[in-house]
Amino acid sequence: MEIKYFRLIKTIAEEGSLVNSSEKLFLTQSALSHQLKELEERLGFKVFHRSRNKWKLTEEGTELYQLGNNILSSIDKSFENIKQLRNGSTGHIKVSTECYTFYRGLPGFIQKMGALYPDITVDLVPECTHQPISKLLSNDLDLAIVTEKPESELLSSINVFEDEIFAIMHKENELNQRDYIDADSFSDMHLIIHSFPLETVSLYEQFLKPNKILPRKISAVPLTEVALEMVNANFGVLCLPKWALKSFKLSDELRFKKIGKNGLKRNHYLVVRKSDKVKKYINDFILNFEEEFSA
Repeated sequence: MEIKYFRLIKTIAEEGSLVNSSEKLFLTQSALSHQLKELEERLGFKVFHRSRNKWKLTEEGTELYQLGNNILSSIDKSFENIKQLRNGSTGHIKVSTECYTFYRGLPGFIQKMGALYPDITVDLVPECTHQPISKLLSNDLDLAIVTEKPESELLSSINVFEDEIFAIMHKENELNQRDYIDADSFSDMHLIIHSFPLETVSLYEQFLKPNKILPRKISAVPLTEVALEMVNANFGVLCLPKWALKSFKLSDELRFKKIGKNGLKRNHYLVVRKSDKVKKYINDFILNFEEEFSA
């Protein structure tokens, strides 16, 4: 039985006539009469005894009236609870990531968040890219996306996903003949990165630095399109995960090579202050972020 019929029975019983009920339900008397007739035909019994001045519930109608009151009251209470929950999902979130390539996926996600949670404002803060954890601790950020789990007891980290970084090179690059690129091979390489300092580059921190290797030449090229053009001209090697290049039209001349025998893999963590995890709007962001990026 549809909710509209319970509202119809409740309104007619309390107003005593179709005239007053019509004003309450914003429907014509004819429409109400048609709905009631349709309901009684489905039920197989009369809900009201009609009289010129007063409509009274039948015994069966009284049972439906009481049932409807319970259902409608429960619905109203639930929506009030939802309203209270939604009031807690209002806030301003500042987010940054230590990986420049991750900025390609964030705007689309933030746009989705804006549609689902119009009361949550999310701002990207690129200027915090080189020091997201310290900015998180100083309250200049609310959430940070990093590739190394911070040790601070004040922070909570959620492991969102793992990716793999590949060396991207022109097919005529001499290293293309190898099954994988070892650390020593980078010592005589022109390496193209997004930006300095090197400590923010996963390849350097996780692979080159532990092996005490520094490339012969390092160029910082913030625009991925330009970096790919340089690689396509065989001017150097760029190291990125494949997902970061999905939106680009790649030349058939480019080749992807594993870094190290087992590949260079890294985890991405979403980091938040523990004190903020109790805030509903923060949790709404985190849950949607995990759903979006863990897939």
